[in-house]
Amino acid sequence: MEQESDLVTGEAVVLDVRAAKLASRGLAMMIDVVLQLISLFVAVLVLSQVAAFGDEALALTLFLVTLVLIMVGYPVIFETLSRGRTLGKMALGLRVVRTDGGPVRFRHALVRGLAGFFIDFWALGLLGVVAVVTSLLSPNGRRVGDYLAGTLVIRERMPAARTPYVGMPPQLAYWASQLDLTRLPNDLALAVRQYLSRTSELRPEAAEALGYGLAQQVAATVGAPVPPGVPAWAYLSAVLAERRRRDQAKLQSAVQYAPPAAVPGAHYAPPAQPYPQPPAPAPVTQPPPEPENPFAPPG
Repeated sequence: MEQESDLVTGEAVVLDVRAAKLASRGLAMMIDVVLQLISLFVAVLVLSQVAAFGDEALALTLFLVTLVLIMVGYPVIFETLSRGRTLGKMALGLRVVRTDGGPVRFRHALVRGLAGFFIDFWALGLLGVVAVVTSLLSPNGRRVGDYLAGTLVIRERMPAARTPYVGMPPQLAYWASQLDLTRLPNDLALAVRQYLSRTSELRPEAAEALGYGLAQQVAATVGAPVPPGVPAWAYLSAVLAERRRRDQAKLQSAVQYAPPAAVPGAHYAPPAQPYPQPPAPAPVTQPPPEPENPFAPPG
């Protein structure tokens, strides 16, 4: 069974996530326990060879160290390196996060691992009875280690990676064509694009709050406020669509008028048609001799 959990980020935005309850967490724990028992069995086989040579004290010491490393180090190492996932959680699509939605670090994984060994499951946990009772009483399915570390296990959503399509609302096409988008920074445009791609994953009130804040930032940059009656997502979508259209037009014109690139090693070939020759100059004609002046004195 799953339940919605309200995680509040540092920006006071409520995220809608699914808290993993006892069934999914128990199955993931069983997978991890099986892997730990297999590793422990292999370690016992190796250490038995050490005890066969007569050094039983060394074999017992190594066994205790190996036991702690497998039962405590396994979840700590995996949750630290994979940001909150062991092999069992990976198989079930679960992840450990902080109560504010951030990724766990080594100190969170260490507290969870030590509490799991000594309180929740093995030493004082009566083979998991403490963890089961605590998880059933918790509204988010948290065990003692989660309360001590300030963590929560959630069901991780893994949507297919895709590029969000930003369309132009037909009612805003002419209005957007008159905007001055030269001052719109790339980081703000990227934030708007990420918001539009995650709108369906947020609660309506969270999506509206984030959209309003981004729309105010874009309006202050481009100098065009949100038209009356237009939702924030439509305003942001129109701005991004117009920006993309202008960028594509610039790119197309640059490719169309770019000179051909020189190919290394290519030889010059004369054109198939000869270059047009300039017209031949017109022949210079001598002016006709002027008629002799009849009134000139003889030479």
